Amino acid sequence: MLSSTDAVRTAWRLLDTPPAPGAWNMAVDEALADGVRDGGVPLLRFYRWTPACLSLGRNQPSDGYDVDEIRRRGIDVVRRPTGGRAVLHHRELTYSVIVRDGVLGSPREAYAAINRALVAGLRRLGIDARLQPAGQGRAPIPSLAPCFEQPVEGEVTAAGGKLVGSAQRRDRGIILQHGSLPIGDDQSLVPALMKAGTPVEPPAPPATLTALLGRAPEWDGLVAALAAGWEETTGARLERGRLSEAETRGADEHRGHYENPAWTWHR
Repeated sequence: MLSSTDAVRTAWRLLDTPPAPGAWNMAVDEALADGVRDGGVPLLRFYRWTPACLSLGRNQPSDGYDVDEIRRRGIDVVRRPTGGRAVLHHRELTYSVIVRDGVLGSPREAYAAINRALVAGLRRLGIDARLQPAGQGRAPIPSLAPCFEQPVEGEVTAAGGKLVGSAQRRDRGIILQHGSLPIGDDQSLVPALMKAGTPVEPPAPPATLTALLGRAPEWDGLVAALAAGWEETTGARLERGRLSEAETRGADEHRGHYENPAWTWHR
């Protein structure tokens, strides 16, 4: 059996999947987790969303959102399998890492390793990305507050603002972590999607790649930089691939769960 260090240094899959609706994106992550659980190699995935989609954390309350207003704006809604708070996915990059438990250490160690890799990739773009120091910010409780409201210990920051919002789930021997890297500021719209009178303060603008670089980065270059940062910090070798037929079938099976209003609006 491979040691954890050897397992990290073996080939990982790199997937760059096309823009898709929220339910499909979450279903793909579930299908990929099934494959890794059944013995597949760990993977790093980058993806986008169309239409724009508000994703809610697994245990986040949803009764403060104005469903009619969300529909009027043409925004999709999905509830993630991971925790955390609401994120509006539009002008951003989403990553997911799916790996067997222990390969990157404990869940806390895996979280730190993934964020270090993100920092390394962002620095390749010329961004002075950093990790929020210990003792500055605690993990937030599930609430209606947007995900990018404030950075907590260990999260990726730049220019004093939170740059990546991440969430993790440990389930049946698998760690799934995914997160959002804003290219433009869409998070300021999240309070406008809430019912009148909902007690949520307008969030401070998050750090964005466009503001930090003075331009919107080209997608392929962004993916390449983040992938290189992953290889640099973990020692893994990334091999680009695509969804298999079995994974596509698995995502089709999971999609109904994420399209079900009983799941989306269950709190």
